[in-house]
Amino acid sequence: MSLTGKESVELGIQTPADKFFSSFVKQLLDFESVSDHVHEAKLHKGDGHSIGSVKQWTYTIDGKVASCQESFEAIDEQNKTLTFNLFGGDVSPQYKTLKAHLKVIDKGNNKRGAIAKWTYEYEKLREDIAPPCAYLDLTTKFTKDLDAHLIKA
Repeated sequence: MSLTGKESVELGIQTPADKFFSSFVKQLLDFESVSDHVHEAKLHKGDGHSIGSVKQWTYTIDGKVASCQESFEAIDEQNKTLTFNLFGGDVSPQYKTLKAHLKVIDKGNNKRGAIAKWTYEYEKLREDIAPPCAYLDLTTKFTKDLDAHLIKA
């Protein structure tokens, strides 16, 4: 069994790609008011918009309250891609590395909305640790909640 891998999901969203992407890199949204799955997203270091910025997250995953820190590793506004490192809290006892990649793509051809593609790239500490499917599920729920919030805004 391999200790490394990738898990991905593509989600259709109604929000335009620019607006959805900007909610991560240009705004400090009150994420806990956007989704019942997020209890707190607090800026820990930096401005929240640039490489090296760190947020502390508290969330519900697999029915349990958990936490971790997130830092931006890469931001490409032109291609609407982000890479986050997740570490500390409930992540570090399971994963040597856990990176979340987001790519937001306009549907094009005058179609409304976009595609949000999330990929988790990971290295587990031991073979008996599950791949981060629970994080992918949390991200899926959060993406749907954020999309609904942004459509109303």
